[in-house]
Amino acid sequence: MDQPALTATYISSTNASFTALQTITSPADSTTVANKTAYLRELHQAVLSVQDRVNRELTARMEEDNAKTAQEGENKGKKGVDDAKEEENYGEEMQEEED
Repeated sequence: MDQPALTATYISSTNASFTALQTITSPADSTTVANKTAYLRELHQAVLSVQDRVNRELTARMEEDNAKTAQEGENKGKKGVDDAKEEENYGEEMQEEED
């Protein structure tokens, strides 16, 4: 029987795909509280590990995309992306600034 694993897969038409995988040990005896607790602790660590890998991979892809955008902007005479502003406003809807 295969070991259980926590898996996250990223697929993109513009960036390289990747899979983050972390195996988890199945408890030999899942009827005791101690074994269930140990399993949940291991599962939690696996989630943190996969999340860290996904974050690193996506950050690398974002940096590649930003470099491409900046290069394209230079070629067209436009300014690049303001990384500090992008980071500050991450996940928020942007309002147009009035002059």
